[in-house]
Amino acid sequence: MFFRTAWSLVLRKGGLGIRGIHGPGDTAPSKGKMPPYTNYHAQRSYPMPEEPFCTELNAEQQALKEKEKGSWTQLSHAEKVALYRLQFHETFAEMNHRSNEWKTVMGCVFFFCGFTALLIWWQRVYVFPKKPITLTDEWKAQQLQRILDMKGNPVQGLASQWDYEKKEWKK
Repeated sequence: MFFRTAWSLVLRKGGLGIRGIHGPGDTAPSKGKMPPYTNYHAQRSYPMPEEPFCTELNAEQQALKEKEKGSWTQLSHAEKVALYRLQFHETFAEMNHRSNEWKTVMGCVFFFCGFTALLIWWQRVYVFPKKPITLTDEWKAQQLQRILDMKGNPVQGLASQWDYEKKEWKK
């Protein structure tokens, strides 16, 4: 019931909302957004954003924009850079500049590896029980001697590799 009335209101109004025109990799232009929240989005794969970086200009910037409409030969290098900075946030060199974030990431990785090693050492010392007696070297030697004395698996096993006259392993 509620769905039908809502849907009829949507159809009567002419759609779900106003659709904006926008380019690839970006959202619709922000006409009614507050100044710090714009849709400025520039990256290496899509370097030409739809909106300029600075949307609200002060008096000096507006004068520079008016001077831009004239001949570019009259503009100084600093004014051209200022105009570029009004339109774009970063140059390609700044976008491609490597950051030192990898050092932080590697530091965190090494820290957590060290913490994990410390935790494993603590568990081996204080949490895990002592080794069972069957894992000691004496017990293993006695077990091997017992298998050889019983001549276990004399065709292909351990007993086939043992020389019973010389009491040593065959070469």
